[in-house]
Amino acid sequence: MYYAAANRLAEAFNKILCNLLKKVVSKSKNDWHDRMEEALWAYRMTHCMPTQATPYSLIHGVEEILPLKRQKPSLRLAVREGLTEEENSCLRLEELESLDEKRQEAQQSLECYQARLSRAFNKKVRLRSFQVGDQVLVVRRPIITSRKLRGKFTLKWDGPYIVQESYSSGGYKLVDADDMRIGPIHGKFLKRYYP
Repeated sequence: MYYAAANRLAEAFNKILCNLLKKVVSKSKNDWHDRMEEALWAYRMTHCMPTQATPYSLIHGVEEILPLKRQKPSLRLAVREGLTEEENSCLRLEELESLDEKRQEAQQSLECYQARLSRAFNKKVRLRSFQVGDQVLVVRRPIITSRKLRGKFTLKWDGPYIVQESYSSGGYKLVDADDMRIGPIHGKFLKRYYP
């Protein structure tokens, strides 16, 4: 069963972008949209631990040349400027041909990083599994409960319900005392009921 809250890539990037914007906006914070390019440039130039490369280098195949490097002579620029246009284009072509290999290495590094994180996370996870016929409680979600009814002493769990079906993806179909069906609901939102 697809569980939307598990897909956090966009939220993770937005968090990084917001932190970068906090560092580059002025005190008034009204110019954040003008500073977006600076924040994105900083992100693209930063070495990422999971991929072991910068996003810029994974797109363009070479490391970026900052304006400061153009003012101060560097070995890379001296080599490029000493080449003829034909030699320079051959060098660029070789860099672009090695780009696929560099992207594959970054993908493998990312997969290894994600596997390490997954192993570390899974050590702490307590798996909740229920059998057909078990009595469970369902968490009250803010979407269902109106703000007026919520308070300090309101119940956080509804039920008891009986598990009618169990899916391999972690979802459960429930039935209440009046044979009213509820679900499918992910096991994360359930806990065992002890009468």
